[in-house]
Amino acid sequence: MEEVSGVRGCRERALRLLGKRAYSCNELYRKLTDKGETQEAAAATIAWLLERQFLDDEQYAAAIVRRCAAKGYGASRAKNELYRKGIDRELWDEALEELPDSSDTVYRLLCSKLGSDEPDRAELKRATDALFRRGYSWDEIRIALERYSDRIEN
Repeated sequence: MEEVSGVRGCRERALRLLGKRAYSCNELYRKLTDKGETQEAAAATIAWLLERQFLDDEQYAAAIVRRCAAKGYGASRAKNELYRKGIDRELWDEALEELPDSSDTVYRLLCSKLGSDEPDRAELKRATDALFRRGYSWDEIRIALERYSDRIEN
């Protein structure tokens, strides 16, 4: 009987947590065990939630990628978020397909970072480093720099 009440309490805690925000299965499992729930109760609760479709890592991964894209982040930053949220790597590729083409975003961000038409090396480095931290690849940044340079020449 004590085991049943432990699972029931774990389910209630999980539902309260899910009422505040979405979680991945791994993330919710860690949260429940960190809050003092047993591993068995947490695993049973995750299975129960999956059965009732209260958890869906595939949809959660897609939502994370959409949120990263909306904030102007690149694929690397989205991958970091997926990792941090405990999404299984098998779901990453499908979720990352939802990232829109970032060439215009990278160019726009680069233009906003560069204050002059003839930036010095230090200003270029600051701008490109900022774009890299936002999760854009060096190839994407290089293309934006070439586009910026072409604009200045014309």
